[in-house]
Amino acid sequence: MRPSIMEEVEGLRGVNSVKIKEAHETGKKVVGMYCVFSPSEIALAADSIPVTLCGTTQAPIEDAEKELPRNLCPLIKSSYGFAITDKCPYFYFSDVLLAETTCDGKKKMYELMGKIKPMHIMNLPQTANDEDSLDLWKKEMVKFKNFIEEKLGVEITDEKLKNAIKLMNRERDAMKRLHKLNAHKPAPLSGMDMMLAQWLKGFNVDKESGINLIERLIAEIEDRMEKGIYAFDETAPRILLTGCPIGAGSEKVLKALEEAGASVVALENCTGYKGLDVMVDENKDPITALAEKYLSTPCSCMTNNNRRLDLIGRLAKEYDVDGVVDLTWQACHTYNIESFTVKKFVQEELKLPFIQIETDYSDSDTGQVKVRVEAFLETIERPATAK
Repeated sequence: MRPSIMEEVEGLRGVNSVKIKEAHETGKKVVGMYCVFSPSEIALAADSIPVTLCGTTQAPIEDAEKELPRNLCPLIKSSYGFAITDKCPYFYFSDVLLAETTCDGKKKMYELMGKIKPMHIMNLPQTANDEDSLDLWKKEMVKFKNFIEEKLGVEITDEKLKNAIKLMNRERDAMKRLHKLNAHKPAPLSGMDMMLAQWLKGFNVDKESGINLIERLIAEIEDRMEKGIYAFDETAPRILLTGCPIGAGSEKVLKALEEAGASVVALENCTGYKGLDVMVDENKDPITALAEKYLSTPCSCMTNNNRRLDLIGRLAKEYDVDGVVDLTWQACHTYNIESFTVKKFVQEELKLPFIQIETDYSDSDTGQVKVRVEAFLETIERPATAK
């Protein structure tokens, strides 16, 4: 039986879709964002509500394909489909959009989306390994800050930025502590519930109440652990899921793993641990601190992306995983190519079983995914009995 507070967590999107409408009606501004590189702190410092707009469901893709090519990443098509159909209240009530140059598909899609609502695009450096890149990213932070001030008619002071940084660090800390509960063997929280809790934080209209909810969820899980209540037993293979971001509607690989008896204990992806690993330095100049934190994100759009290997290695050890699953969305070229490097690292350095699964948001290959997942789990040696 799952933690009772997960029912509240699962209801967040519906509750917040009402709250975002109410906030809009009272004059509150909304900033829609698409990526973990997006600095929510700047939006918060403008007394606006940052919300996640990245599409994770198949539903709007058919409409998107009327304007976008079919052989495009489902995340891009889903995001654009929501934009042109008005089926997403968070996009509908967004006053401005923040985009980023993480991949070619998103860049070209943003050209079309920018005709729907006011949009600012942050030009992301192609590497995070030199001072020039950091200087460029700092300038991009300032440009976004200036854009928000002009479009929303506000002034963003250093004090407001520092307060926003402290708030976001508190959210990251709560989410990180929730994630780290699954380092325990056996895991107290299913991968499905972990994914929902992490993903839904992007829809929190009220950050304080969202943090409080996660704190209560942590407390309930810790209480369950003291009573010996866990999501899986010790015989379940412990899996680290890496690769592309997932959310409600695109969880079929995660679901297939757990239905086959695996315990997905760590989510390295953008909607999991990736954005929680590094905090913003609260003692530095806020723009510099924000630039350093967000540029450290180990995304496959960066070259090189050795930080991702470092993160996978740390999570694999801390969470005592038995195998690694790399999820890649179709036509996501950066993650698809990088999967070869990840495979070599996992198999040769970590000495762990590895599988890459390339798929989309549809259910057309659900049976095939199930067969591949079950075959992969058979390669993992399991303890004969629980300790």
